[in-house]
Amino acid sequence: MPIGAGSSLHFLVGPTIAFLALGLLALFMRWAFGTGQGTGQGRSTPATEADDGLLTRVATLSRRESALALRAVLSDAGIRSTVRCPGPHRADVLVFPEDAQRARSLAATFPGG
Repeated sequence: MPIGAGSSLHFLVGPTIAFLALGLLALFMRWAFGTGQGTGQGRSTPATEADDGLLTRVATLSRRESALALRAVLSDAGIRSTVRCPGPHRADVLVFPEDAQRARSLAATFPGG
């Protein structure tokens, strides 16, 4: 149905079509690239303590600074490590499984632990 030349709203047709197309495109992008949350897909619960992935926990300390100091000691011994702070007043030191035994022995002699 053609729009008459005398119509006072003819200037709204183009922007309306453009906004409608953008809205449909946004909905499609949300569907196509969404995380799956709320649809039964993806991770529905937060990570638990046992969910360390490829790493092994060798020490749990009450202060992040102490965990960072232990990490420096492990680094000096050639052991790769990382620190995870899962909650207040708690810091875990994690290493790869092949280094876990050496790291535990160093952590046992660490004065901050």
